[in-house]
Amino acid sequence: MRLPNCLTALALLAVVPMSALAQAPAPQAAPQLVRAAVLRVDTPELPPISRLELPPEDIGFAGARLAIDDNDTTGRFMGQDFEAVEVAATPDTAASELDRLLGEGIRFVVLLADDATTVALADQAGDRALVFNAAARGDALRGEQCRANVIHTAPSHAMLADGLAQFLMWKRWPRWFLVHGSHPEDLALAEAYRRAATKFGAQIVEEREFTDTGGARSTDSGHVQVQAQLPVFTQRAPDYDIMITADEHGVFAGYMPYHTWDARLVAGSAGLVPRSWHPALEAWGATQFQNRFERLANRPMREEDYQSWLALRMVGEAATQTKSADPVQLRDFMLSPDFQVAGFKGQKLTLRDWDHQLRQPILLTTGLLTASVSPQDEYLHQTSPLDTLGIDRPETACTF
Repeated sequence: MRLPNCLTALALLAVVPMSALAQAPAPQAAPQLVRAAVLRVDTPELPPISRLELPPEDIGFAGARLAIDDNDTTGRFMGQDFEAVEVAATPDTAASELDRLLGEGIRFVVLLADDATTVALADQAGDRALVFNAAARGDALRGEQCRANVIHTAPSHAMLADGLAQFLMWKRWPRWFLVHGSHPEDLALAEAYRRAATKFGAQIVEEREFTDTGGARSTDSGHVQVQAQLPVFTQRAPDYDIMITADEHGVFAGYMPYHTWDARLVAGSAGLVPRSWHPALEAWGATQFQNRFERLANRPMREEDYQSWLALRMVGEAATQTKSADPVQLRDFMLSPDFQVAGFKGQKLTLRDWDHQLRQPILLTTGLLTASVSPQDEYLHQTSPLDTLGIDRPETACTF
């Protein structure tokens, strides 16, 4: 005879030990959500000299996506979940987009913008958000224009120039011919090379300015004009070991190799280039890191991707270490001396407390390879060899 439903349930309970019922797992709590945003401010510019340098549509965003995947890999075991909103803005819409993100309760903003826009948006965010500068290289942003609510994952001009200078002095190439562009960013980079020359004992034998006339960068006869004009531009320079180019807008430096009047190497913005990242790096676990990015983005990783990845990995590492999703607690830990993050560059990366610049090695790269990594072994420091790159504590003009 079939029992009624209620009697069936009672019969089943009778054969299940009460101890087993007591051990039934409790419902899991909702994961802690850590929210961030990546705000990229796109400024209209002429195409780069080489079509191989055309920026992909997801530049910066792809690195952030990999960071979120990496954060979630650990987060799922810690009861934490990470997300990053992606916003592409123009200089005209950036302020309103930032206000919208802050209004949605986002307290970590990864910013890819030029120097002036970075300062303006950081001031707009104020104490409502921690801003990660993942693009702007200006030394002033780490100096007289520094902001307490900004962390710099992009290396500064001074760090890049010092990284290259150390290697050139190790090679015993101390005589430099400095050629810089006419844009303010070019002049700022040139000043970083002057400072590096003084710091490490190099001599700038001459400086010349290559003026940007705003013309087309590639024409049917472009290579003919370059081949005829650049040797003339570089002739009659005093004897030098290497040409240093300071060309932040990609106007002329890419043409310099093989077009100098004298048979000389080129470095700086072309030739041997100091970078935060290079897609050919394979040491220190970088091969696996590169492979994961390429599977995700179907292209090699660029510096903007790496710097965005670093920013969100800092947030993820802070959340893991503190076991918290509270923005204030995460910010305080990231700014503390106990914080460090892995960056696939041979050592842990830490934050300078005097200007909030992330310490990191500088890769010296050719088109295909990483030729060297600075700091060079010969340069020592009482705190960290990484502080031989860039503005050290006694030199800083930053006051928070």
